[in-house]
Amino acid sequence: MTKSDAIREPLVDPARLARWLDEAGLSGNGEPEIERITTGHSNEVFLIRRGGAQWVLRRPPRTPLSPTAHDMAREFQLLSALSASNALATVHELPHVPIPEPVAFSADAIGVPAYLMQPLDGLVVREAMPPLFAADPAAPTAIAHSLIDLLVTIHAVDWRRAGLDEFGRPDGYLTRQVPRWTGQLDRYRTRALPEVDEAAAWLAAHTPEMQSPTIIHGDYKLDNVMFAPSLPVSPLAVLDWEQATIGDPLVDLGWLLGLWCDPGDSPVFGGANAALLGHGEVPTRSQVSARYSEASGRDLTHLDFYCVLGLFKLACVMEGSYARFKNGTSDDALFSFLEEGVPALARRALEFAT
Repeated sequence: MTKSDAIREPLVDPARLARWLDEAGLSGNGEPEIERITTGHSNEVFLIRRGGAQWVLRRPPRTPLSPTAHDMAREFQLLSALSASNALATVHELPHVPIPEPVAFSADAIGVPAYLMQPLDGLVVREAMPPLFAADPAAPTAIAHSLIDLLVTIHAVDWRRAGLDEFGRPDGYLTRQVPRWTGQLDRYRTRALPEVDEAAAWLAAHTPEMQSPTIIHGDYKLDNVMFAPSLPVSPLAVLDWEQATIGDPLVDLGWLLGLWCDPGDSPVFGGANAALLGHGEVPTRSQVSARYSEASGRDLTHLDFYCVLGLFKLACVMEGSYARFKNGTSDDALFSFLEEGVPALARRALEFAT
């Protein structure tokens, strides 16, 4: 099969999907309707309809970057653990993390690992504010506060009690980050990236002592949180857990804040909060980090390290996407932007390297 043939082949075969739904005992019969709803640039997402029922399906992209980048079984395990923990949250006063409810997983029913989850009806803030929120000047602050409060809640979950003892390797997690991501980058590196290499060297020389381990999302950002389609602003679910593990919670905070725009900043890579700007007061980076510190009790002395790390990791991930585009194994035209976008991410990282 040629590269162009692979791109033309359907990502979800209706007949194979129908057999999976039958085997899982899910309602309806006949061939399911499949609608691609992916708006990200990593795993593929589809809305499935059959017999009056609906589910959302997630599967890896056509050309996975690495075994850990698109591990559907691992993501389904995490969602299942959080779902069970949430069921006990009210009775036992435990943290409740809103998530899409997992339904079924298969390692090969559609030819690749995939899972089904319940659909959600909500709003996701991406490039622009949804009109409902844009009309409310209190919405930007409420959204920013919700982001931080949800992150605190994720990090407060007792991961051992949730059955995630074997989910990650927290010992040495922080010291493994630079070698891991540099090694991944080297597997698909096709060009010189001096700014990325400089950021890697700075991180290796400035790694602090790791914080007590928690569940970490791994890709925590504004467009991975869904909000209820009503006011006042209320979070509905945290999405896209493919990078979740057990590790240093400040990795999530640094990932979020590395691209957070303060007044006067030039947005890089879209800016973590760019959609909120111009619609009301938006908390600054220092204000949202202070909210996290106060609610979590964690020391943020080395927050700059985590911002550098987040941007460095993003540069490594995006270079993989650029390599896929250059090799003709991705049909996502956005990836052409990464020729200049990846070095820009690394330069942003070096702004925090003080």
